[in-house]
Amino acid sequence: MNTQWIEGHFEKIGARAKVHPETRRNRNEGVTIDIGRDSAGEFFDIAMAKVASNDLCVVDVQPRMRHLLLMSDQNDGKHKFLCGHDERHWFVAAVPERASVSNVQTAFDALKPAVVRQRENQLKVKSRKRNRRRNEAFIRQGEWFFVPVPEWLRVDERMAFRNEPIARGGGKPHICEELVRQGGELVYVSPQHPQGLTAMQHRRLISRQPNLRNLQWVAQRRNPLVFVRGKIRHSDHKTIVLNGWHQVLMNTENQSLAMRHVAFID
Repeated sequence: MNTQWIEGHFEKIGARAKVHPETRRNRNEGVTIDIGRDSAGEFFDIAMAKVASNDLCVVDVQPRMRHLLLMSDQNDGKHKFLCGHDERHWFVAAVPERASVSNVQTAFDALKPAVVRQRENQLKVKSRKRNRRRNEAFIRQGEWFFVPVPEWLRVDERMAFRNEPIARGGGKPHICEELVRQGGELVYVSPQHPQGLTAMQHRRLISRQPNLRNLQWVAQRRNPLVFVRGKIRHSDHKTIVLNGWHQVLMNTENQSLAMRHVAFID
């Protein structure tokens, strides 16, 4: 692999990239992509493990869009990453492997939730508008898509939280002026069970180990419908204002096996 060739493609979109061997312990395979920072600003930090099939290549470059599609041929298959610039910062997003992706445009499409793609088709959004952060179908801020709620769907405003955060994993949260969660599955969460237990799983666990009843259990909803309106704020993005309720949908990056190779969290 010619690292200078890879870094040269990043220069075409106005970015810096540093491709180097992985030096951390217990990293025997794969590639890790992060957004690093030094005295010259941000750069794509691409660490390659020593023991692996790590062929790395650039599939497509779009200088005007400031995006490129990177592919890593690893022991567990081929993984693709959309690398580019969004508003104020560089980012990297892992593309779901099940999607047929061959260029930057199809990578954009693959990262959109099915509801967003359906709405774009229903509203016949023009191709040149589909990559924008705002069009007739949605408004986007980072990895979050906000889709206007249809008139027939009622949002219970009495259940609204103010200045409520939404976040992917441990990333910096986006703060929503008003947020309502509806539906979803009831789960019980504790520091020892961060993914949550269903009501039945919780009862069985307490039945077997009564002392666990004293854990700091919190009842939450898994996979609820989430609706927001008003201002949506994030330090890395321009504040957006949603007039009326919008459904919140996250991009499809969490459906990608390659997401474990992305260290950058928005």
